[in-house]
Amino acid sequence: MPCPILSLSPTLFFGFILFLQWGPLGALAQNDTEPIVLEGKCLVVCDSTPSSEPSGNALGMSVRSGTGRVAFSAVRNTNHEPSEMSNRTMTIYFDQILVNVGSHFDPARSIFVAPRKGVYSFCFHVVKVYNRQTIQVSLVLNGHPVISAFAGDQDVTREAATNAGLVSMERGDKAYLKLERGNLMGGWKYSTFSGFLVFPL
Repeated sequence: MPCPILSLSPTLFFGFILFLQWGPLGALAQNDTEPIVLEGKCLVVCDSTPSSEPSGNALGMSVRSGTGRVAFSAVRNTNHEPSEMSNRTMTIYFDQILVNVGSHFDPARSIFVAPRKGVYSFCFHVVKVYNRQTIQVSLVLNGHPVISAFAGDQDVTREAATNAGLVSMERGDKAYLKLERGNLMGGWKYSTFSGFLVFPL
C-alpha cells in the first residue's frame, strides 16, 4: 500500500523543522522568561565546586563585572631623608607611581584601600643604605602587621628587606608598609611596593 502523503502549510513545516532541530530546548526557550541581555565587559567565572542544589543557572557559572581590575606598583625615586610625618607614623612613603589601575593606591599617604572583598597579592622591596643597623619592615593591614622582612647585614653598602604573600581583605581595608625597627636615614631610593587583586570573594 503506498504511504500517505502528509500535506503541511509552509508555517507548520518550518515549525516542525525547528522542533526536530532543537527538540525540548526550543520549547523551553519559548516558555521561559525574557532573555537576559548583558551589556559591557563581563567576566564569566566557572564554579569548580558547584553546590548540589541548582542556583538558577544550569551552566553553574556566575557573571561578574569585567571592570574590577585592581593593581598598583609604586617606587621610591628620590633619596630624601625621612620627613617629619614618616618619622611620626613610621609609614614608608613612595613618590612615583608606575601602575595604579582602579586608583585604589593613595600616593599621598602610600596606602592601598581594597575596593572589594577578595584575595590580594602584595610584595615589597625596601632598601636601606649602609647604616650599620637592622631594619624590620612589615606589611600592615588595618593597623596590624601581617608580613615582615629584615635587613641587617652591616658589611654591605645597600641591602633590602623583601617579602611577599597573599592576604584576604574586606572592602575598605587598608594596607601599607611600616618601618617596625631601625631607621632609613640616608633614604630608601629604589624601594618598591606592589599589589593586585588575585580574585574576588
